[in-house]
Amino acid sequence: MKHFIRLTDYTKEELLKIFDIADSLQKGNYQNYLYNKTVVMFFPESSIRTRVTFEKGIYLLGGQTILFPPETLEKKEDIKDVIGYLNNWADAIVVRHRNIDLLEKIAHYSKAPLINAMTDVNHPCEVLSDIYSFSKIRSDYLNDKYLFCGRKCNIGLAWKELSDVMNLAFSQCCPKGFEMEDFIVENDIQSAVCGKDIICTDSLPKGILPDFEEYQITAEIMKKANKGALLNPCPPFYRGEEVSVSAIDSQYFVGYEFKKHLLEVQQAILINCLNVI
Repeated sequence: MKHFIRLTDYTKEELLKIFDIADSLQKGNYQNYLYNKTVVMFFPESSIRTRVTFEKGIYLLGGQTILFPPETLEKKEDIKDVIGYLNNWADAIVVRHRNIDLLEKIAHYSKAPLINAMTDVNHPCEVLSDIYSFSKIRSDYLNDKYLFCGRKCNIGLAWKELSDVMNLAFSQCCPKGFEMEDFIVENDIQSAVCGKDIICTDSLPKGILPDFEEYQITAEIMKKANKGALLNPCPPFYRGEEVSVSAIDSQYFVGYEFKKHLLEVQQAILINCLNVI
């Protein structure tokens, strides 16, 4: 049994093992790996893609889900006691909550593996699924040059975790004051995209949109990237803010099907953490 909280808790080889499991599932090699197993999930109502794929994925593997809002974990009752009782019935726990410290406390007391479905400082399932999807469409995805255009945020920090583990050539482009620590940062978007293969973005809070006005990814800017470059905006993305209409409507956009592997990757994470294969 192993938790899935940070990508840096894993080695490159361990992450590629998860890819192997996802490959097997993608080929239709489904078995009831989660038969008679109960996965307790904590998700806000606003979650769409991650929740849908977790629920569907667990169902396809023969498991049962029980859903609570994340606020349930913020009751007066001590988290040690909450998890102490859940240990009687939960075979895995999936949590989306802003505070990663809370997830670490749950993991400390839980006898079942804990899966991080997003915090304020990372989003490991999402980013691992993205790199898996790139492995299906890019012949040399581990040697591609990646650029994250955006502020310091959970998506950018999760990409940083992944780049540390997989030794990716990854850099950030943003205005001064929004940099991630210990990271290669460029402040000129026009030059930053040159020589890059993959451009990633994340949505921006309304209050800082003026700061990023010159950093919007457009189809014209994407032309400065390497031939065959791709634009991977983290959903929900907003046309006219971090990305332009022209960029989303262009051949550079990875497309909606790019996220379809979130299903198999999250299934593979659960299978791997439960050690049922």
